[in-house]
Amino acid sequence: MVRDRDEPPAVRVYTVCDESRYLIVRNVPALGCGDDLSRLFGSYGEIEECKPMDAEDCDPFTDVYWIKFSQVSNARFAKRKLDESVFLGNLLKVSYAPQFESVLDVKEKLEGRTREVLGRIKSANVRTEGSKSQISSNSTIIGSSCQHWLDPAPSASSNSELQGRQREFARGGQISHVGNAPLSHVSSNKEYFPTPSMNETVRLVREKLDKIQSRSGNTDTASASKRAKVDNRRRI
Repeated sequence: MVRDRDEPPAVRVYTVCDESRYLIVRNVPALGCGDDLSRLFGSYGEIEECKPMDAEDCDPFTDVYWIKFSQVSNARFAKRKLDESVFLGNLLKVSYAPQFESVLDVKEKLEGRTREVLGRIKSANVRTEGSKSQISSNSTIIGSSCQHWLDPAPSASSNSELQGRQREFARGGQISHVGNAPLSHVSSNKEYFPTPSMNETVRLVREKLDKIQSRSGNTDTASASKRAKVDNRRRI
């Protein structure tokens, strides 16, 4: 695949045949940094061998390294993380090298992929069965609760519970009637607050209210005492 910095990277899908535990790392600075490169790739999995490839064509002042991982999954992880990453000022170009695989390597790779696929299918089936069992248990619980509420034959415990609720309702009604009873008149001479200033304020307010009530009472009596005037004028 051609690499061009001016163009966006193309998306490429690798199959199990394209993947390999053998990697070729290009554009490594020619500074004798093989040990540093081995430690960098070794942080993603166990490396069996790491050596330079002198026969490969490369750019000036760069080297090409050949790395062999013990597991294909480790090589896949390292390639995904380190491809196009910066190493000592250069961008590494990591690619698979399935041409170095033997028949035994291909067999182990295919068997490992088969085990991975079967494990994923099994885990997916387990999750599906768990969700189905949970849904069935929830439906059973809902059905039993509905049957309990719709059962026409009440038991002794339900009768006692109903009677208790009726007694509580009656007691609550009595309390509400008592609470709604008319309030009695409170004397204005009684002191309700600890400070004299607040008691004085209450007294002044009560005096004003008493004056207003007395004025309204006088107005009512005056209007009641008034008599209708009799018109004694003679009409022609």
